[in-house]
Amino acid sequence: MLEDDAVPVTHAGTEAAHGGAEEHATPSALGFDATMLVALAMLVVILFALWKKVPAMIAGALDGQIAGIKQQLDQATALRAEAENIKSEYEAKAKQAIVDADAMKASAEAEAKLIVARAKTDATALIERRAKAAEEKIAAAERAAIADVRNKAASAAAAAAAQLIAAHHDAKADAALIDQSIASLN
Repeated sequence: MLEDDAVPVTHAGTEAAHGGAEEHATPSALGFDATMLVALAMLVVILFALWKKVPAMIAGALDGQIAGIKQQLDQATALRAEAENIKSEYEAKAKQAIVDADAMKASAEAEAKLIVARAKTDATALIERRAKAAEEKIAAAERAAIADVRNKAASAAAAAAAQLIAAHHDAKADAALIDQSIASLN
């Protein structure tokens, strides 16, 4: 280290090494120590902030944010209420649609039953009409066949009678028959 007339260097390590406790000098300016200077600086900053109305600006900004948040909350509440109304409306419409679908199904089933019943009666009536027409055609065909058979039988009988008469009767036999017929008339 330095000689005794030199400025002593104070370090914690050197104090312990030298065995003596020397007192430190505290810095000061204008009669204020460091703590007072920090307090004074803080007071100046606070007064400057008050002079520039910084707390009012901060409060105004916070009030603006609060108002914006309140407005957003009100809008969200209104949107939620509207969404719930729309949801309940669509749920009611869905329930009504189910009721309408069930009614339409029941109506369609009833109408289908009526159509099937009408088709059965119409088919039965058609079958009866066609059966009656077929029977009439059969009866007409039978009458025509019977008439045809009668005509052919009459023709055959007349032809056979003509042949028999021609073969077994002559003019003498015819004269005897005519006399007999005249006598029976008297």
